[in-house]
Amino acid sequence: MVARQLDEQIAGRFPVGQRLRVLDVGMGQGTQALRLARLGHQVTGLEQDATMIAAARAALSGEPEGIRERMRIIEGDGRETGAHFLPGSFDVVLCHGVLMYLQDPDALLAGLARVLAPGGLLSLLVRNGDALAMRAGLSGDWAGALAAFDNVSYRNRLGVDARADRRAALTDTLAGIGTPLRAWYGVRVFTDTAPDGTEPPADLETLLAAEERAGKTDPYRGVAALLHLCGVRG
Repeated sequence: MVARQLDEQIAGRFPVGQRLRVLDVGMGQGTQALRLARLGHQVTGLEQDATMIAAARAALSGEPEGIRERMRIIEGDGRETGAHFLPGSFDVVLCHGVLMYLQDPDALLAGLARVLAPGGLLSLLVRNGDALAMRAGLSGDWAGALAAFDNVSYRNRLGVDARADRRAALTDTLAGIGTPLRAWYGVRVFTDTAPDGTEPPADLETLLAAEERAGKTDPYRGVAALLHLCGVRG
């Protein structure tokens, strides 16, 4: 879903065929970064976890030379973009699934805005702080649901303590760093309670179509497990 939403934003903001300079902060195993490199963009992945870097490099090594030349991987902390990149170095900056592990993400966000060129796109994927009670409630954990209404802290499926973001607060933050919110989506509206490792259904395309529609439609997107927010550098 995030890939579809991101492609929609890129298509609406940049000329068709333009080779974009993309930074993926906290790229993980490089799934999104590699996908964009395959599409012809020049991609830089920034990651601090050695295991993830090894997985990304292994995946990249199996690609044709032209794609390998379009992607570079840098080991480093996403909060230190100023040490690695000049201001305005990128047309698109991704930061997906990172803010939830930072108690105070403001410095990171300011750094991401700094390396964006004017008119550049900032793509954030965060846990939805306005819908934390949904997973617990739909699973029959009533105490957990009640506790989630007034809290933005939670424990994820990996057993790691994490933090959610409320859309209104993050909208204010984006305006404050010069990348005001231009579009937002919900992600995993209907499928958040599916157990890890669930096999894709036979009608996967129908499921994805339903999720895609819900992710753009009120009130459904507001109760999604994740929020995909897209800001544009002024």
